[in-house]
Formats: sequence, C-alpha cells, structure tokens
Amino acid sequence: MTPQPSSPALDARLVVDRGAFSLDLPLTVASGEVVALLGPNGAGKTTALRALAGLAKLTGGHLRLDGTLLEDPAARVRVPTELRPVGVVFQDYLLFPHLSALDNVAFGLRAHGHPKHEARAHAHEWLDRVGLADLARSRPRALSGGQAQRVALARALAPRPRLLLLDEPMAALDARTRLEVRTTLRRHLAAFEAVAVLVTHDPLDAMVLADRLVVLEHGRAVQQGTPADIARHPRSDYIARLVGLNLFRGTAGGHEVTLDDGPALAVADAVDGPVFAAFAPAAVTVHRARPDTSARNQWPVTVVGMERHGDQVRLDLAGPLRLTADLTPAAVADLALHEGSEVWAAVKASQTRAYPA
Repeated sequence: MTPQPSSPALDARLVVDRGAFSLDLPLTVASGEVVALLGPNGAGKTTALRALAGLAKLTGGHLRLDGTLLEDPAARVRVPTELRPVGVVFQDYLLFPHLSALDNVAFGLRAHGHPKHEARAHAHEWLDRVGLADLARSRPRALSGGQAQRVALARALAPRPRLLLLDEPMAALDARTRLEVRTTLRRHLAAFEAVAVLVTHDPLDAMVLADRLVVLEHGRAVQQGTPADIARHPRSDYIARLVGLNLFRGTAGGHEVTLDDGPALAVADAVDGPVFAAFAPAAVTVHRARPDTSARNQWPVTVVGMERHGDQVRLDLAGPLRLTADLTPAAVADLALHEGSEVWAAVKASQTRAYPA
C-alpha cells in the first residue's frame, strides 16, 4: 500500500479584512519546517503573523494547529492568545526590563503552570543552550542586541511551543552581530521539531533560515517555493529585485523573447509562449561605445543612478530596457561613469534565462 502523506501541522487560511486592506493567505506548514513570509512594506506579513499568534482576529478562514481548531469565525471558535501553544520572538524582543535574563526565560514556563524552581532550572538550561549561562543574572539593559535576541529566543522556545513565530528577529542588530545571531538561530531552528514561521524583509535571512519562502504582495501570496526555486524563477518585479535579477515579461519563440514593453531578447533557453526572461546585474557589461563583442543583446542606455552594493557599485540604467548592472569601483572609475553618462549595456544570450510565465 502506498503511504499517504501526513497532514500539515499548521493548516490555515488567514483572512483579515480591515476595509482599506485585506489579507487572504492560505498557509500550510509541516512539522519541522521553517517558512519565511517575504514582501514589501504593507504586503500583510505582520498582519499574518499577528493572526497566527491570536493578536489579530480572523474575519474569515480558519486556523488549525496539530489538528486542533484554534480559530474559525464561521463556527464562532477562537482560542485566546494565552491558551495557544505559540511562542513569539518580537522585533524589539520585548524583554521585561525589571527581570533578569533567567527570569525572562522562566516567565513563559511559569505562565504555563510550572513551579518556580522547575521553571528557573529549565530557564538555566535554555540560557546555556544559547550560550548565555554566565549572564543569567543580567537585566536587559546590560545585554547587547545579540544577547537580548538570544534571551528572547530562549524565552519563546522554553515552553516547547508547537508554533514559533519570529517577527524580523534580526532587524535591530548591526551587520557583525547579525551574522553571529543568524548562525545561532539557524542551528536552533534546524533542531526545532514543530512549526516555525519567520517574517523578514531581508532576503539573506530568508534564504539562510527558511526551508520555504512565501512571497506576499497586497495581502496575497504571489509565489512560494524553496529559496533556490524563488531565486532561479522570480515571478514579479519585487521578487526579482529581492534576489537581484533583471526581470521582464514577453512572448518567446525559440531562443528569442519579444518583450511586452521593450525590444527582443536573445536567450539561452528555447521556449515558446508567454515567459519571464531574467539575468543578473553581474551579467551586464557596460561600455563607453557600442561594443564589438559576441553579446547579442546590446542597448544604448543612460546612467540614472549609482549606489554601493556590497563591494560593487550598482548602476541604474535607463534605455530601451530599465536595467541594473553591477560593476567594481575600479571599472566605474576606468569608465569615468557618473549620473547622466551615456553608455552601452550588453548581455550575452547564454547568461539570459527564460521560463514559462
């Protein structure tokens, strides 16, 4: 007999109608899976997280966790927030300033009915797990941002929640601390046996921490898949910018794509019908004069923007297509580029992908 797939640990359709904005998000997550919600400001990420936590009421849909119905407006079922097996790590951590790190972690356990001595013993164990056993007596004001984040994570995990929610958990950290905390968080999420949902605007956090990404725009899921799938096949301008790709829609006939808003593109993939065509900013070469190269895609463009992007300079180029290109600072200097420079951009067909729209 063929084994049947197990039911998802989280089975939800999150409908929240606020008049000017509405969220309608079907969401299923397996036990042990980490899902990241990505999207621009106002897309509905935080609303979805608050609905999962019970901090925002559903106006439709349902929410089940491990087969237990937590909320269904049509059935007039709503389990109060404090009775849900949910742990939350907030963006600003929200540690109790008058409690030590130990008692902050013990708080959730005490709220779930554990005796004080037992709660503090478990809290000690969790502080040791996150590498802060020596700071058990410290209060939040004496902790660094990274240390406070780890205390908040320990507090959320100590009661063994069935659903862990993380709201921009590294937004308040500097770049160096972020790297360290991201590694710590990844280790704990990999060992977490229940459901974890992460909200972030940082694609790197999402790619490193999550098994699956759900991209929200205007309160709706526009794409979901593994980080690798999303990066290879973005389906909206927002996602393309997120993963650092130039993205266009058009109609393909073999190795040529006629763009909806622009010229034809020579592409590596032989596809027919409606497609997306994409190439990385690093694939774009910039020249002072029309290049005599094998690149079949060439356009006269104007530099309309320049900004540092890691160790590169990202150029915003306007012409028959609106492009971004990544150059080294040395290349920018050699070409004497500045805003307003009129140049040529080229992309090889072999570096341009096409896939069905």
